[in-house]
Amino acid sequence: MSLTITPISSALGAQIDGVDLTRPLSPQQRDAIEQALLEHQVIFFKDQSITPQQQARFAANFGDLHIHPIYPNVPEQPEVLVLDTAVTDVRDNAVWHTDVTFLPTPAMGAVLSAKQLPAFGGDTLWASGIAAFEGLSRPLQVLLDGLTATHDFTKSFPLERFGSTPEDFLRWDQTRKNNPPLSHPVVRTHPVSGRKSLFVNEGFTTKINELSEAESEAILKLLFAHSTRPEYTIRWRWQENDVAFWDNRVTQHYAVDDYRPNRRVMHRATILGDAPF
Repeated sequence: MSLTITPISSALGAQIDGVDLTRPLSPQQRDAIEQALLEHQVIFFKDQSITPQQQARFAANFGDLHIHPIYPNVPEQPEVLVLDTAVTDVRDNAVWHTDVTFLPTPAMGAVLSAKQLPAFGGDTLWASGIAAFEGLSRPLQVLLDGLTATHDFTKSFPLERFGSTPEDFLRWDQTRKNNPPLSHPVVRTHPVSGRKSLFVNEGFTTKINELSEAESEAILKLLFAHSTRPEYTIRWRWQENDVAFWDNRVTQHYAVDDYRPNRRVMHRATILGDAPF
């Protein structure tokens, strides 16, 4: 069966119908999904009651999978992490961020599956770094292209929230030692499409290295606000068994924290990427 791809907005986002993610993909389906991801940056599949094993299998079509150093995972499928508000404080997801940019090779993408949802709230927003870069004036594009920025694990995973018990502290401290602050380009070139994208995010980016502290603070404040203008974003209202697949190289996302004390459970498989350039 051929896939049906329905765009959601001009900046990013599309819904894909005509594929069953509980079954292995054919080569043609895999290639069509990858092409849709390149074009639309985040794609959605509805009514996909996938197990963690099926989710990992689907994600592995597009690269090796990452095991998160902090979040709990599905014991029998450790590549699938669990975002369960009854178990883990997930406030760090309620900020615009690109996943694991504290790694030398940040994630290529991620596959998120909705398992248990509150009666209302809990939407997720995505923003296109490509649209944001292309929306800048040419002089500012030229200024930013070639600069680098520092990304720090501890900005979204502070000790006071993720090291409260001896066991948690040991995990946090080892993760911090394994992931010291590092630098990525402020403007990233997509390794497949060649398109340029802003690659700074409020979750992990702390400074622009080549600028003074005051200049860096002012430019980052501008870029964080500019990158998430409504015209560069979409908002997805989850239904149970929805699956989202986003290109982490050129997007940010924000999980809206507006449903407490109700419970929200999501499963995520993260696909490893390459060094930004």
